[in-house]
Amino acid sequence: MKNDPTPQTELEKELAHELEEFKKEKEKMKKILGNLGGAVITRKEKLINLSFLVVVLVFFTLEITTHFLPPFVSLEIGLLFLSVKIIWMMNNAHKVSHFQFWILNSIEYKVNQIDKKVRELEKKIGKDPS
Repeated sequence: MKNDPTPQTELEKELAHELEEFKKEKEKMKKILGNLGGAVITRKEKLINLSFLVVVLVFFTLEITTHFLPPFVSLEIGLLFLSVKIIWMMNNAHKVSHFQFWILNSIEYKVNQIDKKVRELEKKIGKDPS
């Protein structure tokens, strides 16, 4: 349409504007959805993972070399750290799931809006919506 030298009607201008808006929204959604579920690990997460690893390794080496704690206490401490780590991972998974639901819900809303506009435009140009 941009290279067409014939004058555009008001409907064609509106459609061209809608198409440009759609392309912008599409690119924005691609960027958002591309970031979803990515393997981006923040500095905070790396620090927490490293601290869990260091604490477990320290307890493991101290228990093997010095036996300063009774065997069941060290096992219970390891189980406690494992439980905390699992709870933390479940919390992160819940946050990601909530964000994905929010994104998909907003996509559905936009699709419904576009469908409504398409039906209105079909009525304006006199086509029967199927």
